[in-house]
Amino acid sequence: MKRRKFVKSSLAGTMAMSLPVLPTFSTVVAETRFGVADASYMMRRYRKMKSEAYPPFTNALEMIEHCSSLGFGGMQVGVGGWDSDFSKKVKKRKEKLDIFLEAQIRLPKDEGDINRFDHEVKTAKETGIDVFRTACLSGRRYESFDSMQAFQTFKKAAINSIQLAEPIMHKHKVKLAVENHKDWRIKEMVAILKMIDSEWVGVTLDTGNNISLLEDPVEVVEALAPYAFSVHLKDMAVEEYKDGFLLSEVNLGEGYLDIEGMINTIKRHQPNVRFNLEMITRDPLKIPCLTEKYWATFDQILARELALYLHKIRTLKKKEQLPLISNRTTDEQLSLEVENNRTCLVYAKQNLGFK
Repeated sequence: MKRRKFVKSSLAGTMAMSLPVLPTFSTVVAETRFGVADASYMMRRYRKMKSEAYPPFTNALEMIEHCSSLGFGGMQVGVGGWDSDFSKKVKKRKEKLDIFLEAQIRLPKDEGDINRFDHEVKTAKETGIDVFRTACLSGRRYESFDSMQAFQTFKKAAINSIQLAEPIMHKHKVKLAVENHKDWRIKEMVAILKMIDSEWVGVTLDTGNNISLLEDPVEVVEALAPYAFSVHLKDMAVEEYKDGFLLSEVNLGEGYLDIEGMINTIKRHQPNVRFNLEMITRDPLKIPCLTEKYWATFDQILARELALYLHKIRTLKKKEQLPLISNRTTDEQLSLEVENNRTCLVYAKQNLGFK
């Protein structure tokens, strides 16, 4: 761990000759361990693909063992279904491995779901978890809704869920980190955070998601960094297709994002925030921004803005085709998922200041 050092001014040095010695104050220690989001194991964690060589993770402990064996210093894990006994096992292993943990949790759907949410927060906190990543929308805005009315109904329910969660976070003194998850554009998300107005509610800042909503990732980071409790760090690549553009997570350093600049911006606002790799190994996502359905929930994007964005996509196109995995065998896909995470971890340690 590296500690920041304060530089004494000449005036302070002179005054120290005549003033009594005062106690020193501890400084914020930046987190240098590099974590991983469980979405980085989307296939192995959620799709339950059958494989003897790469069996699905059945619980958080299995994921912890695998990720720590690769060299990750922390991870985000699902906390649903935990009891106190399992929490004690997780805590013991966490301390033995000297890793950090953050939770992945589902927001309370309504008042009847508060007890479930409260129990999951309480049980996870017993392990030392203090940040709970969540998302308002599990899918993608432009795929999930066919009309502005449908989106507004979702928005109202999402805000209500965050409002139901806030007192629980306050009670347990832990943080709720809502991800920008292909649902909110910058102004919408900042407006929600300001409305909630709680020190316990902030952001899991994803460095690439808002590309799908036609927003500059640098501007997204600059706007959301002050609210960041956690980070999903990723690199992205794009190319055109007939209905818009394709978007793909790629290994760190292989895309077009200014990863180092983003890290510096985030740390300037949140020096001790934790960074978690989110490298989702999958076929490129289709962003159909030239279709009518895509625009069903947007009413403030100018034609000029779209034209400039698509022009930028054209200039950013990689020479090689975006990676496809669906044409591989199951074991080949699962092997690639592990190797992509390993490759990103090595890059982060060699180039981005992580340990």
